[in-house]
Amino acid sequence: MKREKIIIFAPMNERSKISVVINTYNAAQFLREVLEAVKDFDEVLICDMESTDTTLDIAREYGCRIVTFPKADHKSAEPARTFAIQSAACHWVLVVDADEIVTPQLRARLYQHIKQENAAEGLYIPRLNKFMGKTMTCAYPDYQLRFFIREGTEWPPYVHTFPKVNGRLDYLPKGQKELAFVHLANDSIHTIMEKDNRYSDNDVEKKAHKNYGVGALLWRPFWRFFKCYVMESGWRDGVHGLIYAGLKGVYQFELVAKIIEKRVKNK
Repeated sequence: MKREKIIIFAPMNERSKISVVINTYNAAQFLREVLEAVKDFDEVLICDMESTDTTLDIAREYGCRIVTFPKADHKSAEPARTFAIQSAACHWVLVVDADEIVTPQLRARLYQHIKQENAAEGLYIPRLNKFMGKTMTCAYPDYQLRFFIREGTEWPPYVHTFPKVNGRLDYLPKGQKELAFVHLANDSIHTIMEKDNRYSDNDVEKKAHKNYGVGALLWRPFWRFFKCYVMESGWRDGVHGLIYAGLKGVYQFELVAKIIEKRVKNK
């Protein structure tokens, strides 16, 4: 069995420093923009899952420290998250996806946060998302728990999960959009459906204990559509919002169907 290639290093003692951790696999498309935005943090760590494109060349160009986690048959970055976080050198860790921009305002706010006497050990950060060329109202604030202390933090190896942080959590204000991650990926219907197929495979493992039946096949897609389109104001995004909410419902139908399929096969 292949094992992670772990780099041993002397950790920094200062509690006022931040490591940016970026998990990558063939992530060259946006990586230069992402690294340009985080180059002034104390450390930028790339945790790569054996990329075959120019991801590592770009990372070296920006002087990033690089660790490797075996790709194996993993369909998402989550199995590598804890390894990446614990490989960071600084007391504080900011996890950034390879298609997300950290604004100067967000960077300043994070350094301001860690100077506080009783700073929360974890922060939820809002994110701006695009779909079919439009920044979506219904997909905001899309809070992500991405800033936290390194010590004791673990990330479950499943998609759509948040890390378990040893301490108090807080939220950055959603009313200040300059503090949000800017998601560069402009999702299309094709990319969402392709990702949903991969992610639902992983989600099945996390929810395999659920005893879903016909009721869940009907209720969960309807509820997710209603929540996105009505409760989260997807209707404000016009036809974009209608399609986006519909795809959210489709994901739930696909997930429940796969859970039922697995249960039937295992009988």
